[in-house]
Order: sequence, then C-alpha cells, then structure tokens
Amino acid sequence: MGPLQEAPGTARAQTSTPPGWVLSRVRRPRQPQRAGRGPAAYRGETETSSRCKPTATPSRAARRRGTPRSPAAAAAARPHPAGGARSRRSPRHFRRRRGGLPAREACGGALGWGAASRRGNGPPPALSEGRGGWAAAGAGPAVRGALRGALPWGLRLPSAPPRCEGASPALSAMALAGRAAVWWARLRSRCPAAAPRCLPPCLPAGPAACRRRYGSRRTEKLDMSMYPVESIRNFSIIAHVDHGKSTLADRLLEITGTIAKTDRNKQVLDKLQVERERGITVKAQSASLFYNHEGVNYLLNLIDTPGHVDFSYEVSRSLSACQGVILVVDANEGIQAQTVANFYLAFEAQLAIIPVINKIDLKNADPERVEKQIEKLFDIPIDECVRISAKQGTNVEKVLQKVIEKIPPPQCHTADPLKALVFDSTFDHYRGVIANIALFGGEIQKGYKIVSAHTKKRYEVNEVGILTPNEQPIHKLYAGQVGYLIAGMKEVTEAQIGDTLFLYEQPVEPLPGFKTAKPMVFAGMYPVDQTEYNNLRSALERLTLNDSSVTVHRDSSLALGAGWRLGFLGLLHMEVFNQRLEQEYNMSVILTAPTVPYKAILSSAKLIKEYGKAEITIINPAQFPDRLSVSEYLEPTVLGTIVTPQEYIGKIIALCQDRRAVQKDMLYIDEHRVMLKYLFPLNEIVVDFYDALKSLSSGYASFDYEDAGYQAADLIKMDILLNGNPVEELSTIIHNDKAHVTGKFLCERLKDAIPRQLFEIAIQAAIGKKIIARETLKAYRKNVVAKCYGGDITRRMKLLKRQAEGKKLMRKIGNVEVPRDAFIRVLKRQTDK
Repeated sequence: MGPLQEAPGTARAQTSTPPGWVLSRVRRPRQPQRAGRGPAAYRGETETSSRCKPTATPSRAARRRGTPRSPAAAAAARPHPAGGARSRRSPRHFRRRRGGLPAREACGGALGWGAASRRGNGPPPALSEGRGGWAAAGAGPAVRGALRGALPWGLRLPSAPPRCEGASPALSAMALAGRAAVWWARLRSRCPAAAPRCLPPCLPAGPAACRRRYGSRRTEKLDMSMYPVESIRNFSIIAHVDHGKSTLADRLLEITGTIAKTDRNKQVLDKLQVERERGITVKAQSASLFYNHEGVNYLLNLIDTPGHVDFSYEVSRSLSACQGVILVVDANEGIQAQTVANFYLAFEAQLAIIPVINKIDLKNADPERVEKQIEKLFDIPIDECVRISAKQGTNVEKVLQKVIEKIPPPQCHTADPLKALVFDSTFDHYRGVIANIALFGGEIQKGYKIVSAHTKKRYEVNEVGILTPNEQPIHKLYAGQVGYLIAGMKEVTEAQIGDTLFLYEQPVEPLPGFKTAKPMVFAGMYPVDQTEYNNLRSALERLTLNDSSVTVHRDSSLALGAGWRLGFLGLLHMEVFNQRLEQEYNMSVILTAPTVPYKAILSSAKLIKEYGKAEITIINPAQFPDRLSVSEYLEPTVLGTIVTPQEYIGKIIALCQDRRAVQKDMLYIDEHRVMLKYLFPLNEIVVDFYDALKSLSSGYASFDYEDAGYQAADLIKMDILLNGNPVEELSTIIHNDKAHVTGKFLCERLKDAIPRQLFEIAIQAAIGKKIIARETLKAYRKNVVAKCYGGDITRRMKLLKRQAEGKKLMRKIGNVEVPRDAFIRVLKRQTDK
C-alpha cells in the first residue's frame, strides 16, 4: 500500500485540525523532527510546511523491535476510544502549539457542534439508524461516512445533527456535511493526492473546493469601461453653514443605492471625529454614485464641501474637479453671506449652477421669498429652482435628474495621454499616501509607471479605485472619472495638492493646479515637552498633507523652546486643526495668541542690508522692528460682507464702527434682509468679531470676507509682564488708538485666567518701558497669628514680618504658569457666561 492508503477497517492515522491550528505532542523535541522520527501528524508541523507529506517511516517502538510499521498500521494497533478501553495517547495530550483548546474542541467548534458534544466524557453513542437520529434527519451512510472521515482521531459524531435555527433537520444535516467536507478539502489542499480521499462525489477537489462561495468582501471588481465620458457627471454641493449639504448628500447616496437606507444615516460623508462633534463639515469628501435615468446608466461623482468661510480653500479645490454645482439655500433663512461667496466661486469657474431650496417642510419656510432673492442677486430664473426637503427625502430625486440634464460631461477623451490631477490626499501608516485624482485624459490601472510633474519621481501604481464612499478597488480608471490612487509614496512631501501625474513614456504639460492659500491668522505651536518635538513634526507633516491650506515655518521661543509658526485661514480653522492633532495623533501642544501678518517699510540702511529688501513681512511680534528704523507700518484689510435682518442694522453698524471699519455699500435683498459691505482691518475681526455679530443679531446675521490688500496704520507692540518678566507668547501688535483699552482688558482677563499662587502676582501691560495698565493677583494667605491669644504686639509683628519675607523670597524664585488655553481666552472680548 502507498503512503496515503489505509487498510480496510482501520482507523485514520492522520490527526487533522481546522486551518490555523497546529497539533503536537506534549513532549516535543526542541529541534524539528527529521525524516524517520515518527508520523508527520505528531511532529507539530503546520499545513504550509514543505514536510507535510506523510511518509511510511518506522515508529520508535518499531525501530527498537527492528520491524518497520506504517502510520496506518500503527493507528490500527491502537484501541479506539469507542471500544471502551482508553487509548494510551488520548486527545487531551494534543493541544495547540501555544496552549489552548484540545483538538476535539477545536474541530468541534469548526463543525458547529455544541458544548455537550465536545466534552468527550464516556464512550461515544452509536450512530442512530432509526427514528430521531442521523437517518431521520436525512443523512444516509454516505454523509455519515464523509463526516466520520473528516474527524481527527479521538472525535466522534453526536447522536443527532445540530439543528440550524429556522431550518428542517434534513437541511441541518446537509449543511453540516457540506461544512465538514469543504473544511477537510481546505485542510488537504496542500496535498492534492489526498484531497479526493473523503470528499463526496458532488464536491470538486482541489482549489475549487477551498474557495469561499460567500464572503463579506466583494470579490468581483467593477468594470468602469461601461461608463463612457458622455455618461459621467462631476458635481459639488455648496451652501452656507447648516443649510443641509450633508443631509442632501445622505439622501442622494440612499436613492442611488450606494448606502443602505436606515435611520442612522446622518452625515455619512463627515468621517472626521471633529466633524461629528461640532456638527459641521471641515473637509471635502467625494463619493461615486451609480444612477439609471431613462434606461441609461450614469456615473455621478459627488463632492460634499464645507460651508464655513475658514474652509473656502476646500471649496475652491473641489470645484476644479467638477463641471457643475448644486447651490443649496435654506427656505427659512434665505441667502446668507457664504451663499453669495460660494456662488461667485462657481460663477468665476464657469460651472453649471442648479439652485435648490431646502427645508421646505419647516413651519416658517418661505420658498417664494427665497426664489425672488435668487433671481435678484444671481439672475437665475425662478422656474429653475428645485424645492426639496432633504431630511424627509421630498423631491430629492428631481435633483438627480437636473444634474444629468443641466451639468455637462467632462471634456476629455480616453485616447488622450494620461493626465491626472491630485485634488486631495491622505496618509495611511501601512499603504503610504492615498491620492484622490480626477482624470482629464487617458486611463490608469495597477502596474502603470507614472511620474509626478512636481517631484519628477517615478512610481508604480499599486491600486486604483473609487469611493462609494468607502474605498473600492477597481481594475482601471478612465478619462473623466474621479477616484483614488496608491503608488507607494512613503513621504508626505511626495504628494502635492494640485500636482499632475502622467505616464513615464508619455510626458504632458502639467495642469494649472491651485492657487496657494493665503493665511489670515498666524499662531505659534510648541510641544508641551521638547522630547516630543520629532513626533509633533511628523504629525504636522501628515496633517498638512490632508489640509494643504496650512502654512508651516520653523520658529523658536526662549520660554517654550523649538516650535513652528503656523498660518491658518481663520480662528475656527486654527481650533479645528489643533483638535485634529489631539484626536488623530494624540499630540498635546501649546498655541500662542493668534496674530495677523503685518508689513513694515524700513528706513535704516543697516536693516535693509540685513533683510535684503526694504519691505518686510512680520508674522511674529518678537520680530517687530523699532519705530526709529521704520518709515511706515502696513496692516492687512479685508472686504467683509454682512447679511442681516433689517431690525439689527443699527447695532451692527455701531459694532463695525467700533472695529475701525469703513462702510462701502448697503443693498436691500428684499423687504426684510440687508447686505452690508465694510472694509475691515483684519486684526479687528480675526478673534471675536463673528461671535459679537451673532450675539447682536440673535444668530440671524452671517459674515464672509475676502482679502483687500494692505493700508498704512499707526501700529505699536504691547508686551504683557508677569512680576516684571515679559511673556513673549502674549505680546501683540495693535493700533495705537486702542492700546490703553486693550491693555487694561488683557490684564483683567489674565487675572481671571491665571490661578492664584502663594505669592502676589503683578500683571502689567507695557509699551516699551511705559506701563499702561496693571492688575494684581492676590496671594493665598495663611493666618500665622491665629495661635496668638493676647500677649505682646511684638510677637504678632514678628510672625507677620517672617511671613512677608517668605512671600518675597517665593516671588523671586517662583514661576508663574499660564494655562495652555489662556492664550485664546484672554483675547475674547465677550465675558464668559
């Protein structure tokens, strides 16, 4: 007989286990067993080992007797547990290599038996041939033989097959038989000669038997060639804050079948934790939808954009990959400031605009008034507006039909050379940089050699796919489609937003890309502990890859050590960036007071020679030059747009005048709403103007701004002193007219923010050497004379004098710690409630 044959009537000699388990004897030699040291089943080898082929080598006892014995003969000589007498090597001697369940429990769990069938107490019951057993369940001798052959040595069949919930006994038996047979086929697939030994005739042998028929992953990949350029629509959703962009995106995903329709679909595309917590969109997200309209299959690439002015750079980048937009307007609030700004962004990009009036189900909704506003401001006919309720799904499908009818397909061809625009990117710790691309020509698939127009480096494509909204790999991306690409970019500097990718052998002219974001607010960022400097640098590099509007410059501070000077688009942008650092990278940092970039025209020849130019930009108050060496200071200005109900005009005009603003225009949108335009100094609005505007207007006014250049101003540098020591992080550059008011305000807020000490703290605001404001933080005081009951006054004076000397010494050597969040809190003009 061959090594894989067994004598009739003998038990199986091979001990088999479910995939991923290894059986071995308790007493196992330290070195791997060589050929001739016993059966392969007792050597503790995995099924992937090259020595998994069983051989007919003599056992140890047989070698002592001088007569070789095959594994089958050795198994036949051992008494089976069913015979009543316990074997010398019972199954409890065989366990996993690292300890754990016995073999009978491992295999019993794989076959789906209950705990009672895995105990193994007493002799196994005989297979019932009558009513109520395997025969009654529909399992004949062939099925029971296959099951018995699939069992390892020491396991037995239960008296009756396990019942599957909701299934008949016959179906339960058939399911168990199929499971056992397929499991055994997988186990024996490494040894093809042994695979057909115990498979039923209805199941194939070889790799086909080991393949899972059903699984949680989709094995087939979509064929994107069935969506030509004429059937593709790329569009974005733009709107003011909280007008229903993300809710409309959820309904579109449900209607097209991209996601299941459940009550939990809220902000599906808002994947960041900070977006869930704040309830706003801070990062543009894309998704591919498949929709059938009038018998034609369409591919709709949707990009959900943020609505706040601080994230307008995300909107402008998203529009570069689209041919049209959906402009969402709240039926209750009407047109707001960011609605106007986003409309002109799309209008300048010459995109098709579909106006959508959302929230028509609200009690105070007035869609007729909003339609008139759209027609007056944007010159869009009323009959082109679509009234919907994204929350209830009312009339949402009409929006998809408008997208197909109004938005043109992309102007590109598959026959052209590959030209892919990188409009967004993220970093994965295991796969490197994942770039979101829009194809403006050609096609791309796994294995292509591509080149970056920015870095001139060559890469091999490892994976391409689409977002639905999760990543779904596909075979190939074609011209006009939007998807993602992984090409082994391990450094964050290799994936630049706005970069162009092309084939190695077919160079093309790079796409225009994006305009560099102009930061409006600068703040210093330092690690809490300098030992975390390298970790914070790595976290900043990866986060700025995902948020390219942040500018980073190295900086250092005498008090805080090495750090960076970061530029943001606004105060909310800075707070969100700091929150993402803590949540996504577990980094705690110190943020200094936000400042705006000033300019100075130098008059000193020495400074001009030092800087190499007569006009310098100041982003750090520590670099503010002295008045004697400067001929003129310049401060940045912005053109602000305020949309408010008319009953709040008086309060808002007074607020703007208090912030040194100059009125430029005032327009009545309708009989209830007014649009104001003011020229603001950026320093006056960057911290708390938005909060004050919302408070005065009961939350109904909206604000948006755009850059308006620089203008001359009388600027000074104000320092904050704690016990005579300047705090560099609290130094600010302000207008001379507001120096005394701002200095007194900062001292009062610092008095509330700094915790009391055991010594007195003097908080002062100074311009040069002149103190313009002061507050004193009283010390904690212990009553040292409480133990004196009467007596001479000199005893009391001696105790008080000794206490005063100790306080004075503590004041000299004590350090005043400013809380990390005090830098933002002290600049808020409104008192905390």
